[in-house]
Amino acid sequence: MNIKDRYSKVINYFQEHMPVAETELQYTDPFGLVVSVILSAQCTDKRVNMIVPALLAKYPTPETMGNATPEDIFKYIRSCSYPNNKAKYLSAMAKKITCDFNGRIPESIEELMSLPGVGRKTANVITLVAFGNPAMPVDTHVFRVSARLGLTSGAKTPEAAEKQMVKHFPNALLPLAHHWLILHGRYVCMARKPKCHECGLKEFCKFYQQQDIPGF
Repeated sequence: MNIKDRYSKVINYFQEHMPVAETELQYTDPFGLVVSVILSAQCTDKRVNMIVPALLAKYPTPETMGNATPEDIFKYIRSCSYPNNKAKYLSAMAKKITCDFNGRIPESIEELMSLPGVGRKTANVITLVAFGNPAMPVDTHVFRVSARLGLTSGAKTPEAAEKQMVKHFPNALLPLAHHWLILHGRYVCMARKPKCHECGLKEFCKFYQQQDIPGF
């Protein structure tokens, strides 16, 4: 099966079985999404969704959050992973948005990556989800699932996987494709115990085809 056919089969499957695929982070505006995505690093979306409403009720804008100290912010996010570091990131991120971008969230990958706490994956998520710009954020789920399905080949880094996938997924489908792979990785194609036998993609999945364990 060539790469074009493989992508076509994956796209057709998800369009039929997962026509709606969205972020599980709850947000109301681009600033709220930036806050949520920073907090989501090595933390579940469920936990982030529990934390963010009270945080944004207190600091609803970059200006108000930028005026808060990391110690102030820490009180609201103490139950997430790495709260000390994230409190510092949020405070510095909000200050930079206020001072350098007039309080508006930038759209470009490069400008987003200039914000404290925002790496390439996070910047891709923000520009894709908040602004609808074509991008392919690659987290651990996307990296794993794309390799197993054979959508990527030999990609050693998330950025390498990203470059391969944006060549083959149509731009208009990138927002869906990103969430297809994330959700499939969370609930079907898990790292340790993938549910291969109930997966509708197994007939053209490279990972499944390479298994020779009885009953796998």
